[in-house]
Amino acid sequence: MFFKRISLCAAAMVAASAMVLSGCSSSDAGVDDSESTSASPTSFVTPRTMPAGKGSGAADGVFPRTVKHFKGETDVAAAPKRVVVISTGQADALLTLGVVPVGSTSGDGAALVPKYLYNAFPDRKAELDRVADVGSRFEPSLEAVANLKPDLILMNKAGKDSDKLYASLAAMAPTVVTQGTGLYWKQDLLLLADALGKRDQAQTWLDEYQNDAADFGKTVDGSPTVSFLRKNGDRLRVFGVASFSGSVAEDAGLARPQTQWFTDETSHDISNEQLDQADADWIFYGVQGGDTGAVTGAPLWKTLQAVSDEHAVAVDDDVFYLNVGPTAAREVLDQLRAKLGR
Repeated sequence: MFFKRISLCAAAMVAASAMVLSGCSSSDAGVDDSESTSASPTSFVTPRTMPAGKGSGAADGVFPRTVKHFKGETDVAAAPKRVVVISTGQADALLTLGVVPVGSTSGDGAALVPKYLYNAFPDRKAELDRVADVGSRFEPSLEAVANLKPDLILMNKAGKDSDKLYASLAAMAPTVVTQGTGLYWKQDLLLLADALGKRDQAQTWLDEYQNDAADFGKTVDGSPTVSFLRKNGDRLRVFGVASFSGSVAEDAGLARPQTQWFTDETSHDISNEQLDQADADWIFYGVQGGDTGAVTGAPLWKTLQAVSDEHAVAVDDDVFYLNVGPTAAREVLDQLRAKLGR
């Protein structure tokens, strides 16, 4: 099967220009025309800098600080010690910065503490075992949150009824709101880190990761295309450039199949009859719940070139598609390197 290929940086520039010209926005990726100008001034689709007008401007470790975020501004009196996270991926970001949350949410296929975080931070196992469950990320238990006596609460604005939830949470403790969704994971890391007084630490992590990703991309021969496919419940989806896993491929300059050049949404739903839209030189597929047969049992699966070439790779759904944090990004990069690097 022939794949038309394009370098990801070129695809990103074309896509970004198209978005500006058409004024399009994304319901899935959370793209908002009024805020899209806060994206990184580079050609990358995934923003790489602090959102315009957000953050505190204070040096690391300096408190009190006033953090401007996506629901207003919040005073943080001292370095937070008891942090509750509401949104997917925020526990990952905290742990990457050396902080274990006292409370987190679960549900929608996400474990309270995903296995990959236990694996990445084995020395924090006892603390992770003590993380309290505060309910669903869409409808957390306000009582459970209050009982933890947090000195900082983190949520994102992409969730349901976020205005109402923010008002309730902010009434009990300082609350900082990030943008949310996979497209914005880097800027969200920086904003979250600012609230902790660890923005420079987060920037250093991002710089090292992005340099590593770029160096890896230079080792890949022949511009192979990489495809991202997920099955959760009744939904079968391919993921575009403006997605979490897509952003890691973008960082490495990896090519994508033309069916996944889109940037108007995080993902596109496809039917089993449209499975050819997932084909590429390599397919990285995840299944919520881990039953890979939900994908490999599809009638057209064996007709895909990547499958014939034994280049279809089952991956951890938590890492590639559900948790949008820096440690997950590093693991996605490591798996891409293991298959495509030399």
